[in-house]
Amino acid sequence: MNGLLVLIPVALGLGLIGLAAFFWSLRGGQFDDLDGAALRIFVEDEEDAP
Repeated sequence: MNGLLVLIPVALGLGLIGLAAFFWSLRGGQFDDLDGAALRIFVEDEEDAP
């Protein structure tokens, strides 16, 4: 029972830290262009072409 008194606040704290990190990355624009990175592999760079 004493373990639950420690583990529940730790789990809630880690969950809140994860949620805060998600909202921070969302506000920072991490998820703005999801298709751009996937399609960037098909674009040839002018510098690399012989």
